[in-house]
Amino acid sequence: MKIIVGVTGASGSIYGARLLEVLHQAYPDVESHLIVSRAGRRVLRHETAYDEADLARWADVHHPEADIGATPASGSAGFDAMVVTPCSMKTLAQIANGTGDTLVGRAADVIIKEGRRLVLVVREMPFSAIHLENMLKLSRLGVMILPASPGFYFHPKTLADLVDHVVGKTLNAIGLEQNLFEKWRGQGPASRKGHFLPEDGGIGGESVN
Repeated sequence: MKIIVGVTGASGSIYGARLLEVLHQAYPDVESHLIVSRAGRRVLRHETAYDEADLARWADVHHPEADIGATPASGSAGFDAMVVTPCSMKTLAQIANGTGDTLVGRAADVIIKEGRRLVLVVREMPFSAIHLENMLKLSRLGVMILPASPGFYFHPKTLADLVDHVVGKTLNAIGLEQNLFEKWRGQGPASRKGHFLPEDGGIGGESVN
C-alpha cells in the first residue's frame, strides 16, 4: 500500500507524528509519503518535541510542500490512500473547493478524482457553518471526515492512550488493522444477540465508536 500523510496547521500535530511512527514500526508493507505544510511545521514545533526532520525519518519519502511536481501531484503515481492529520480548516476549505495551490491540496484533489480513500482528521472547536458545509460537501464525495475526538470506552489511562485511539481509528479508515486500543466487544451479557442495555446501563442505546 502507498499512502500520503499530510500534516497541516491545526492543533493536534501529535496525531500526524504518531501515525507516521506507527506506520514505520508496524507496517513494513506500507510506503508512506510525507507532506508538512508551512503552518504544520510551526504548530509541530510548538506542540511537540518533534520537528519536520523527525517526521521525515519515519516516512519512506518526504516531499516539500512547495514541490507541486512531486509524485503525489499525479494520479499516475498510483497512491492507494491519503490522510491529512491534523487537517486545518484552511486545508479543508482548499480541498473542498479544489484549488490545489499547495502539494497537500493538489494531492487530495488527485485522490478524490482517482476515486481513492481520503481521510481528513479535522481539528477545530467549535465548528462554524462554513466548516460543516465544507465537511458535508466532501463527505458526499466519499471523503471520510474523522474528527480528532477520542473515545473513553476503552478506559484510557494516559494522554498517549487518547492519541492512539484517534490514530487507531485512522488506520482502520484506510483499511489497516490496528492494535493500539482494544476493540469494543460489548458490555457483559447485554452484548449477546437479542439483549439490550438497560436505560441506566451507562451508555444507554448510544453507539460506541
